[in-house]
Amino acid sequence: MAKIAIFTERSTLRMAAELNSLFNFRQVALELGHNLDFIFKDDIKYLKNYDAIFIRALTDPLNNSYVVSRMAELNGIRVIDKSSDIRICSDKVNMYSHLQKANVPHPSTAFLKIDELSIENARDFFESQGIPLVLKAPNSSFSAYVEKVSTPDEFLKIGKKFFRRADIIIVQQYLPSRFDWRVVLLDRKVISVVKYIMDPNAWKIVDHDHDGKILQCTVEGMDIDKVNPKLIETALAAGNCIGDGLYGVDLKEVDNDFYVIEVNDNPNIDQGLEDQKSPLIYEWIINYLVGQDFGGL
Repeated sequence: MAKIAIFTERSTLRMAAELNSLFNFRQVALELGHNLDFIFKDDIKYLKNYDAIFIRALTDPLNNSYVVSRMAELNGIRVIDKSSDIRICSDKVNMYSHLQKANVPHPSTAFLKIDELSIENARDFFESQGIPLVLKAPNSSFSAYVEKVSTPDEFLKIGKKFFRRADIIIVQQYLPSRFDWRVVLLDRKVISVVKYIMDPNAWKIVDHDHDGKILQCTVEGMDIDKVNPKLIETALAAGNCIGDGLYGVDLKEVDNDFYVIEVNDNPNIDQGLEDQKSPLIYEWIINYLVGQDFGGL
């Protein structure tokens, strides 16, 4: 029997599916003979009392989640997410650099410094990468601070906005699609595959209409063993160049080829969504946390 803690924060639970999944993890842990507690930032001082920690809060090196990860590691406690995963995936410049070094297929990507933001450079990017372009702040999440630009003036406007958050921003080729693939990995195995199908009026997973209303994607579960093997191969290559943790790899499909949009640590695992075709995902993660063999492809 192991003592497991799920670290979460009330502010990060945006919908019932997320909360329900936490209770699913607790129920499965109990059925497997383990104890599982939910802990919050005021409980961090009790971390050493647990055998494993599962972080289900927004991860960033400046957040409490990173403190939890580092404290767990320093105390020899098994933890998801590892601090190295948080550092890499919370910084898109770092993440894309890993993809580039490993030659993982991804949209054409460049890094722009603040003194390089100019009309001339914007025109050069449009000429070399096409119109529109996608600009990203390196420390964005849930599709925030990810914008599409089609003119040099838009490029400068959005660039200036993003440079208020970072010293370097990402300029990326735009690959149009109506959905993204999401492949969830754990310890270099596939534990879930879904399609994130965008709203007809959206171009990214979480978008807004002209009135500011959120345009949320729908999630379609896929059988792991029935998807294109090239999708799995590309997702695993992306995850492997980051580490062996829990990742959500987002990919676009173009002419039967797959391109990694990003690798996310701390991916969503929500009831009725990512578990649609992977109902054992809760058991697999609990078994991994306690050091036992688990399923997955």
